[in-house]
Parts: sequence; structure tokens; C-alpha cells
Amino acid sequence: MFTFKGLSPRIGVVGSSKPSASGYQKALEVGREIAGRGGVVICGGLSGVMEAAARGAREAGGLTIGVLPGRDGGQANPYIAIPIVTDLGHARNIVIVHTAEVLIAIEGNYGTLSEIAVALKTGKKVFGLDSWPGIAGVIAAVSPHDAVDQAFQAVHQKVYQPQLKQ
Repeated sequence: MFTFKGLSPRIGVVGSSKPSASGYQKALEVGREIAGRGGVVICGGLSGVMEAAARGAREAGGLTIGVLPGRDGGQANPYIAIPIVTDLGHARNIVIVHTAEVLIAIEGNYGTLSEIAVALKTGKKVFGLDSWPGIAGVIAAVSPHDAVDQAFQAVHQKVYQPQLKQ
């Protein structure tokens, strides 16, 4: 992977479309922290964790990109600044992972699990907040601040090492 000098870090935030109240609050704080450090939030653009992270980022003056599953940009939550319309359904998860430099996973179900799997398969760091414990390669974070801190450290250290097919 290469990075373009001067571009903001692209932090993927993935997770449940129906999070707990605690999960929603954590995602809101993650979004605020990302924006406060000059990062861009990349997410699926819909409800739950995606909405909370985008909301936090926008309230902090940050940029949000939502990679949408359908054909209608209007399906994006109101905090998405740039909707990417894909008509890919769940396959959009791959676009999210490849666009982000690292992922922060908050709670989540099988869609989140697929994003975690693709990220790990491509050598990207994944930081988990109450999300799929016990998966080798997912780095547990103890708080939203810790998750964002680790994510930015990973981006700045350029620790992305893809697993190439032999």
C-alpha cells in the first residue's frame, strides 16, 4: 500500500445497524475523535453504528463517506457528506474495507464479521470495541479514545502488510 502525502487518514468504522445504547455512544465518540484528529470516517452510510460515527464526525467538523448498498443516494443517513452509490448490496463491505486504511469495529453481526475478515485477509489492522471477541488479529480496544489512538498509530506507522497469494 502507498499513502498520498497530505491526505487525511481514512478510518473505516463498521458495526451493528442496531447497536445497544452503549454501542451507539461509543460510535459517536469514535466519529468525534476521528474528525478531531483530521481523519475521514468511511462507513456503510446507513443506521446504527454507521450513523453514530458519521454524526460524531460531522458534529466535530469532519468529513464522512458512506458506501451505500443500493441505487439511491437518498438512503444515506443525514450525517453522510459524500454518499457512494454502489448497488452492490453486502458486497459493498469489500469497498469499505479497501477504501479504509484501518477498521474500527463496534459491536456488529455477520456483515461486520465479513468486513473484519476481508480486512484481516488483506493485512489491515482491525480494532474492536465489543465486537467479535476471540478472532485472531482483532486488536481489542478499551475505549473509543483507545480505538482511535491505535488506529491513527497504525496509519502513521504504515503497518499495512497485505497477505499476497503465492
